[in-house]
Amino acid sequence: MDSNSRLMKILELDKDLNRIQDLDVLLERILTTARGVVNADAGSIYIVEDGQLAIKYSQNDTLTKRLKPGQKLIYSFFRIPINEATISGFAALHGQSINVPDMYAIPPEKPYSFNTKFDEQSGYKTVSTLTFPLQANNGRILGVLQLINATDAEGTIIPFSEEDQAFLSHFASTATMAIQRTQMTRDILMRMIKMAEMRDPKETGAHVNRVGAYAAEIYEAWARRHGQNEDEINKGKDTLRVTAMLHDVGKVGISDTILKKPGRFDEAERKIIQSHSQIGARLFPDDNSEVDTMAREIALRHHENWDGTGYPGFIDVETGQKEKGNRKKRALKGEEIPLHARIVALADVYDALSCHRVYKEAWTEEKVHTTIREERGTKFDPEIVDIFFEILPVIKQIQARYPDQE
Repeated sequence: MDSNSRLMKILELDKDLNRIQDLDVLLERILTTARGVVNADAGSIYIVEDGQLAIKYSQNDTLTKRLKPGQKLIYSFFRIPINEATISGFAALHGQSINVPDMYAIPPEKPYSFNTKFDEQSGYKTVSTLTFPLQANNGRILGVLQLINATDAEGTIIPFSEEDQAFLSHFASTATMAIQRTQMTRDILMRMIKMAEMRDPKETGAHVNRVGAYAAEIYEAWARRHGQNEDEINKGKDTLRVTAMLHDVGKVGISDTILKKPGRFDEAERKIIQSHSQIGARLFPDDNSEVDTMAREIALRHHENWDGTGYPGFIDVETGQKEKGNRKKRALKGEEIPLHARIVALADVYDALSCHRVYKEAWTEEKVHTTIREERGTKFDPEIVDIFFEILPVIKQIQARYPDQE
């Protein structure tokens, strides 16, 4: 890619990054697009959390080619100190970019070194790296972007050039501003969810982050099955990742005496609990954006069942009263239920069954999987269940990314 093409590409990417609403989707896109600009075979992106660098996404084209079509690279989540012992830690500590032509020939006078353990375990050789701090205008370090193994047109590994470094410097600045914006959006969402958590202890930040991430990955796999293009997939995944987190926000309107009742609900209490879907939908009354529309659909419909036994059915969202007419006051069923609500229904139930709560222990993985398979075609969309099991390694990876706080 020549200089003019690269410049046009980066300007295009600037617009693209500023359209993304969700932090996780943004971080993954930053890594993908940065690698594309400099022809990097692999890379990782870290975010500063609790004074350390936490890995958020890792990509590796060479290792991905060894997988079956449609599978994603599974990697471990870990944190590293912000100090001079590692290249990423050094970049974050000093706010400097570091270009290393050969990771196996780092000069001994450098304070950082390279741990070859990953290469030995994976059979992959890390050679050249380019590491950038993601630094805000006020000097605060938000994270680190590390690109691995620049390649030429024939696929041969080469060092990253000075031109690569100059282009990535501009890109890192744009990416940092986009991260700040999406972090603010995530913070606002988490405040809304914190309100629901104060009413219902089940609605934790970890739970909603997992449900949102599960839903986004299930949707991506569904969209690829159905031949959607990359722009459609990216846009849909971004919107769903944000809105799925708000699926139970309507619980803010339910009495504590019911939400926190330790025993079983009676019929009257059950109907009150079920009204949270309508209350949640009322929080998004306008179609000002795709986020509003999808958030309303998910809040209202994520308890509808594939076989038509769910709730709330065809209702007037403002009054909660059943609609009159040909639909005979029934629940929605099958593809009458919006796709995104069908996805969130499975994501929500899977997480609820898999995790410890004050009123129950976590189910075994085998029991959870058996239950989901038994509910295929009754509670859950059969295709969504099939996709869920196809991407189960990714689902388990998300669990590791968002553990419950003790």
